[in-house]
Amino acid sequence: MIPSVFDCSDREQMLTGMRQARQAIARGDVIVMPTDTVYGVAADAFAPAAVQKLLDTKGRGRTQPPPVLVGSVDALHALVESVPEEVAQLVERFWPGGLTIVLPAQPSLTWDLGDTQGTVAVRQPDHPLALELLAETGPLAVSSANLTGRAAAVDASSAVQMLGTTVAAYLDDGPVATGVASTIIDATSLAGGRGERIVRVLRDGAISRDELREVLGDLLEADADEDAPR
Repeated sequence: MIPSVFDCSDREQMLTGMRQARQAIARGDVIVMPTDTVYGVAADAFAPAAVQKLLDTKGRGRTQPPPVLVGSVDALHALVESVPEEVAQLVERFWPGGLTIVLPAQPSLTWDLGDTQGTVAVRQPDHPLALELLAETGPLAVSSANLTGRAAAVDASSAVQMLGTTVAAYLDDGPVATGVASTIIDATSLAGGRGERIVRVLRDGAISRDELREVLGDLLEADADEDAPR
């Protein structure tokens, strides 16, 4: 069986591909979509079986839950318990863009992303096709389009080579601009009542620590070399 790949530089293929991607997500399948950082494999964030299919597609376990991509800041507020002022400042500065923010999840939501310890990692991508799809589907669980242990796909053909027909539809919008994964920060302590107020960098990526420090100041954890004895 040949994977369904849609060339989104061709308007007719793009429209067909977007329709098939929406239908695949609605029935609980996974798709591959472009983002501003790397290509992602995506599923309905509120369909536990679909999220499990995403994890199975990558060869990943529940201890590595996928982030959630959103199409708007309003969607962030709907997914998390609260948005601290400092996080709002980060969102204003870096969204849409390459910053994933981990916060306590809204406890009223019924979803299962894996072993999240009550948190969710959220990002708004800076890519028109991704934002259009998210506007139509709502929040998507999205992880880099690759098999675990392999490099993240920066074009659709690389994703096809790794994931093949386990994916219902591939939206091919050419090579991504950066190929650098998003920076992931843990801002759960800013939500209140969770110990020392400090933001930790879980993965360095598209947004540098210096850029984060311009917004967060001393709330950002010290770099390793700053802690070293002089």
